[in-house]
Amino acid sequence: MNDTLFSLLALSDAGTTFVTVLAICFAAVLVIALLMTARIVPQRQAYIVDRLGKYHKTLDAGLHITIPFIDRVAYKHSLKEIAMDVPPQFCITKDNIAIEIDGLLYMQVLDPKLASYGIDNYYYAASQLAQTTLRSEIGKLELDKTFEERDTINAQVIEALDKASEPWGLKITRYEIANIKPPQSVQDALEKQMRAERERRATIALSEGQREAQINVAEGQKQEVIKQSEAKKQSQINEAEGKAREIELLANATAEGIMRIAIATQQPGGKDAVNLRIAEQYVTQFGNLAKQTNTMIIPQNLSDIGGTVAGLAKILDTAKQDSGLQGLVPPPIR
Repeated sequence: MNDTLFSLLALSDAGTTFVTVLAICFAAVLVIALLMTARIVPQRQAYIVDRLGKYHKTLDAGLHITIPFIDRVAYKHSLKEIAMDVPPQFCITKDNIAIEIDGLLYMQVLDPKLASYGIDNYYYAASQLAQTTLRSEIGKLELDKTFEERDTINAQVIEALDKASEPWGLKITRYEIANIKPPQSVQDALEKQMRAERERRATIALSEGQREAQINVAEGQKQEVIKQSEAKKQSQINEAEGKAREIELLANATAEGIMRIAIATQQPGGKDAVNLRIAEQYVTQFGNLAKQTNTMIIPQNLSDIGGTVAGLAKILDTAKQDSGLQGLVPPPIR
């Protein structure tokens, strides 16, 4: 009896253990299935789902449920703009000079399906296409133009890449040449050329400065000469006006003196005073003549001073009568 009871209890415990294990296994399978079927897609990403090896759908950002063992996430793409280095390469310019160029390529996945099934590795494909397009564009330009036409080269590479990457679901947004490295010999030649150009510009600037300085000096000298000539002209005008005024005053004074003498001769005793004055001037001037030169012209009647004075007085009376000075009044001195 006891043995039977113990057997029943043992069977009951074994059944409970089996149920527990079965429940645990079911829960584990459920968790695994949930993990395999539930997909959380981050923002700005896209997952490509294959069902039985064939494209099924594209999962956008959010929570998605797939069928386990049937659906499979085959590709994951970022929809952000991606920057990638284009490896350095040697390009031959139009004038047969090898230069080393590298760059940066910016692209963005627009169609995740095409990016998954249109090409195997779009990173490698875009990089190689950028290199081949760059070599083609560099071959059309001379070395000097490669430094000046960077924007043009970038635009040509973007145009070629954008057209080729359209079936891949990509958008090439930008391409930038990072470095252009010519050979060392070319760098030395370019440095000499730039140095010569700087020296030429310095020489031109110096010559232009000297020319401006000479022009300024000449202009200053011209203005100085003009000012001096104007000053000299004004000085001559002032001097001429002064001389004219002097002559005018001297003439007026002389005329006034003569007229006063003429009036004075009409007064009582004036004629004798004039004769005396004439005699004094005669003797004085004759004495001065003897002092100034060794050659003398002596009048025939040198001893007759009175007759000479009388003759001069007679001439004065005749001139006075002819000019009518008896009624004149001397003008005032100005």
